[in-house]
Amino acid sequence: MNNLPGTISSIETHGNLTLVKIDISNISFTSIVIETPDTVDYLKIGRGINVMFKETEVIIGKGKAQISLQNRIPTRIIAIKKGQLLSQITLQYNDHSLSSIITSNAVDQLELTPGTEVIAMVKTNEVMLSE
Repeated sequence: MNNLPGTISSIETHGNLTLVKIDISNISFTSIVIETPDTVDYLKIGRGINVMFKETEVIIGKGKAQISLQNRIPTRIIAIKKGQLLSQITLQYNDHSLSSIITSNAVDQLELTPGTEVIAMVKTNEVMLSE
């Protein structure tokens, strides 16, 4: 499980859903949660929060593509553990290490190697928050 510390910068609620924006170093991350500031104490602007997401939810991209994913982290590949079907990619973002599990075919198609700069992306609905 990937875990990044951040600070809640904005909260937008509609019904029982809340869109939370979190500042992590110099990037902004979003998460949608089925809670509201009225139902949980941790949803407060300025509050420190942990942003968590599974390795299998990290999408790797190279170059500039126009896609709807908002959560984008500029990273550099540190290591690749290539399996027959799946590969584990270790990424570096500032002082943080992240992991991604993608198909080995994708590693080959994107010509990924240690040292390559890539964008790690995570869908908003796959981001969990923890105190």
